[in-house]
Amino acid sequence: MEAIGVEAKMADLLTYAIVSLFFSVSSAVFDLIPEHNFVTCVANQSPQYSATISKLVYSPHSPSFSFIFQSSIQNFRFNSTKYHKLQYIITPYSADHVKAAIICSKVHGLQVRIRSGGHDYEGLSYNSYVPFIIIDLVNLNNVRVDSNNGTAWVQAGATVGELYYHVANQSKGHGFPAGVCPSMGAGGHISGGGQGTLMRKFGLAADNVVDAIVVTADGNILDRQGMGEDFFWAIRGGGGGNFGVVVEWKINLVPVPPKVTVFNIPRTLEQNATKLMHRWQQIAHKFHDIHKNHYICRQGF
Repeated sequence: MEAIGVEAKMADLLTYAIVSLFFSVSSAVFDLIPEHNFVTCVANQSPQYSATISKLVYSPHSPSFSFIFQSSIQNFRFNSTKYHKLQYIITPYSADHVKAAIICSKVHGLQVRIRSGGHDYEGLSYNSYVPFIIIDLVNLNNVRVDSNNGTAWVQAGATVGELYYHVANQSKGHGFPAGVCPSMGAGGHISGGGQGTLMRKFGLAADNVVDAIVVTADGNILDRQGMGEDFFWAIRGGGGGNFGVVVEWKINLVPVPPKVTVFNIPRTLEQNATKLMHRWQQIAHKFHDIHKNHYICRQGF
């Protein structure tokens, strides 16, 4: 009887050990491929796009991961993932994809970085000291111009050059007061204010925003009416990524003449460049409209 009891206990222990080993191995394998957690989460949050989720979410194991990471970096000091804690890159095609990425990053304790044109020279849009994801807005680059009403909807991943191109194609009498670098992303540029050649006459780029589509940290998708005027005021100059992910801007276009004259007058310090600029500052405000229609760019070499 004692032998039978010992054998029964041994069988129970063996069964327990096998079951424990099974769950340990399963857990270990699950931990080795954590992207299944995040990717599944994004797929569940975007069921209509689950079949193409591999085109939206890239992990370090993806063949295109490094290429996508490096594609729009302007400061090459950060052109490496070797010392980063980057977990995933998401390239959304809609506001719903952005919403899914934000919700899943909260679930899995990941910080979010947003990149539109990659002109963040501090690397804040693609670097972090804690595990994080990049929401790269490269695929959200549509520009819809309404020349009759003098407005346009510009997705945040469109560059300033793409914006100018589409406006010029639709209307010869409209422009937009933004920057001179064509590869800047509209999302970050306008979020930071947006200085440009027309700002003396028409103000900053952010001054000409009349509506926006934003995904908040709670995953809400809001327009100007939904977010309220305080929120709307904050996203126009408060910096990208501080209050939510701007997916799209609605902007007022400004009237411009059909022909614009551009010329350079180079002056060195030996040619009294400093005195010339000082003199311009003294007299420019005395002209009736010249200070609003002329832009002087000071460059030092």
